[in-house]
Amino acid sequence: MYRLTNKQIILGITGGIAAYKSAELTRLLKGAGADVRVVMTPAATAFITPLTLQALSGHPVHLELLDPEAEAGMGHIELAKWADLIVIAPASADFMARLANGMGNDLLSTLCLATTAPICLAPAMNQAMWRSPQTQQNAATLQQQNVQLWGPGVGEQACGDTGPGRMIEPADILEQVATCFNTRSLEGLEIHITAGPTREPLDPVRYISNHSSGKMGYALAEAAIDAGARVKLISGPVNLATPAHVERVSVTTAQDMLHASLEGLASCDIFIACAAVADYRPTSIAEHKIKKGNEEIMELHLVKNPDIVATVAASADKPFTIGFAAETRDVLSYAKDKLARKKLDMIIANDVSQTGIGFNSDENAVTLVTTTTQIDIPQTSKRQLAKQLIEQIALLYKQSK
Repeated sequence: MYRLTNKQIILGITGGIAAYKSAELTRLLKGAGADVRVVMTPAATAFITPLTLQALSGHPVHLELLDPEAEAGMGHIELAKWADLIVIAPASADFMARLANGMGNDLLSTLCLATTAPICLAPAMNQAMWRSPQTQQNAATLQQQNVQLWGPGVGEQACGDTGPGRMIEPADILEQVATCFNTRSLEGLEIHITAGPTREPLDPVRYISNHSSGKMGYALAEAAIDAGARVKLISGPVNLATPAHVERVSVTTAQDMLHASLEGLASCDIFIACAAVADYRPTSIAEHKIKKGNEEIMELHLVKNPDIVATVAASADKPFTIGFAAETRDVLSYAKDKLARKKLDMIIANDVSQTGIGFNSDENAVTLVTTTTQIDIPQTSKRQLAKQLIEQIALLYKQSK
């Protein structure tokens, strides 16, 4: 059984007799746990009705690039950002030609131009069309653009011809989709991840905290599970569901998070400190709610919190230790200083002063820094970013061993 829990997949359907197989593919993807949004070209609707795909996917089918109703809800750019993966099955010769040449003259081709998600095509056409020099050139161009081609298969076709051009079976496409997510690059390893903010209480109703939503840490936990790791997620207070198969330890304060981080550290291979931990806490916590007096100024006395990632990096059972540096200026300078000072193996730096990324956003852009490496990952969804980071972490971890 393939596991695609909470994976966000756009299924594109183009005009061809193989479109009837897309109904079964939708059912299989949904059965594996994926959230599927169907996008059809006008030609596709001649072979299978949008109502069929709507019933199977559980969502309205997207048809028009300039649909006022769609633009008022999830517009084509938002849909492109939403996707973890775009699968086009069947992909006609016409669509392959348009995509290879960067055209955006319908909703599906526009999504492919606007997305940062991987794009995969299951070609389906007459064997002579597949073998034509033009189609072969388009196929080569698409592969150079990092578009995956799954198939085509060989066999009898609807027109009576026999040869290459059949869309591969839905079960085979499901297997390929699962492979896109389940890389197994961290097979057998245990990863501990801290996520979200901490809260340092002032009294029974007030606390010091920050704007961290926990989305990046939770996305990393999900990507690590997909890579085959065992994952413990040490989470501050957030409004997020625990990813499937992840062990979650809920904490509140920085001291709580430190205790949870050190517990079981001997079995941890990789430690990722993604949480936004409060640097200071009040020296004392009022037993009752602090009342507003006549004073214009109220003084708070704070004491420094423990440095969790530095403590882990200095431990006798030190795992491969990764920190985050969320800065508002001199991002790389501060990140490199933190990398050296805290004796980390890697640090992931991001500029949280930029609008639309970082805290409370669904997107981010980071630079991965080691003593010998600096890798920029441009702005993308935190889910896509987490997948890229986990693959880089797996590679650098194995190199360190």
